[in-house]
Amino acid sequence: MDTLDSTVVSVNDHLWTYLLIPLVVGAGLYFTVRSRGVQLRLLPEMFRVVREKTPPRADGRRQVSSFGAFTLSAAARVGTGNIAGVAAAITLGGAGAVFWMWMMAVIGAASAFVESVLAQLYKVRNSDGGYRGGPAYYMRRGLGKRWLGVLFAVTITTTFGIVFNAVQANTISAVAKGSLPNADTALFGPAVGVLLAALLGLVVFGGIKRITSVTSVVVPLMAVAYLLLGAAVVLLNITEFPRVIADIVGGAFGFRELAAGGVGAAIQQGIRRGMFSNEAGLGSAPNAGAAAEVSHPVKQGLVQSLGVFFDTLLVCTMTAFIILVTNPELAGRQGADLTQSALNDTLGTWAAHVLTLVVFMLAFSSMIGNYYYGETNIAFITRRRWVLPGYRVLVLAAVVLGALGSVSVVWNLADVFMGFMALVNLLAILPLSVIAFRLLDDYLAQRRAGLDPVFTRDSMPDLKPIQCWEPDRVKAPSA
Repeated sequence: MDTLDSTVVSVNDHLWTYLLIPLVVGAGLYFTVRSRGVQLRLLPEMFRVVREKTPPRADGRRQVSSFGAFTLSAAARVGTGNIAGVAAAITLGGAGAVFWMWMMAVIGAASAFVESVLAQLYKVRNSDGGYRGGPAYYMRRGLGKRWLGVLFAVTITTTFGIVFNAVQANTISAVAKGSLPNADTALFGPAVGVLLAALLGLVVFGGIKRITSVTSVVVPLMAVAYLLLGAAVVLLNITEFPRVIADIVGGAFGFRELAAGGVGAAIQQGIRRGMFSNEAGLGSAPNAGAAAEVSHPVKQGLVQSLGVFFDTLLVCTMTAFIILVTNPELAGRQGADLTQSALNDTLGTWAAHVLTLVVFMLAFSSMIGNYYYGETNIAFITRRRWVLPGYRVLVLAAVVLGALGSVSVVWNLADVFMGFMALVNLLAILPLSVIAFRLLDDYLAQRRAGLDPVFTRDSMPDLKPIQCWEPDRVKAPSA
């Protein structure tokens, strides 16, 4: 097991240092400049769009709203990466890693915008009248490369459905064990894994409508609970706040860290953990964004950009503050255990139990979103009826095994799969981004004219093949 872990670590370091970090940062900067900072200058518009109501279909059935798609993608984004991932980044890269996570969010939000606009444009209609889409679909329809779409679909299904769900289960098991130190070690992991698999099975066998109905309730509750808990810790240690900010900035640019090679570690960990948490440019959130019923593709691009800020600038930042105001030496603990220790030291043992509940909510909602990403991509690969039930069984098995596995191996494997996903997706959206920017110009022109933007495929007849966006089916949002 140690040999496997060291091999995976070596692959990760070379993959991220020499290929992925330059690509992720370079693509994000290009999208930012080309869109004239869409992720910042249209921030007020993001809040307007996310509140829009979605009109019902002609048969009266409800569609997935823009907010519903936002919570579905947030369900996958806001998970253990916000607690265990941030703690790991600080442990390995120092406080400066937090600064680079912030930078990754600001730059990456432009990548999130582009990929989600493309997912909306090239989405397809389900048999029940709803929608599905994502990178596999715009690779096939936008680039005309089905083989690339199949490669991505297999990768995301394996990464999110299997590997990332194992990560979520692993973190739940670790935090629950920390909350119940006297539990039987031999039975605890299997019991947690079976319980999680049973609960997840109840949701995933109910379909996308049940998935979005669950996440639209769970995600806001878990976010508010965790932010309140973190705010209590920060307020009780408010005198430490200036030092924390100084440590974050100093760790990102300080001469001492530069001489020791710490800046490089801070940048690498900040970018890697930032992408794991907010998924900007990874190609995962567009699968949720494509399910929304909106009147213009740009609307969902704006909503998904907002999701990046929500995830990193709010939830991840709160985790960083919890740790850094209480444990500046970063000694003794790692991962979610570090966050748990910080809460316990400040608020008492009850806070560790509350964190266990919050981690469960975060990770379980992530499992739901992760599962859906695999489901929508399996539909791209094949329509054989036995494949989807088989995938569901594999997902539930991964949850059980993840609760038993080694923390180090599970997280390092997640990094490898995530890196390959990002590589394939970014290489696809770079040439397609010109289409996203055309749509952005169209959207802004309509807003300047005082209209609530509506797009139909007749607006840009040269964009082919587009299955949806028929003139008689696109509706303006209700007031």
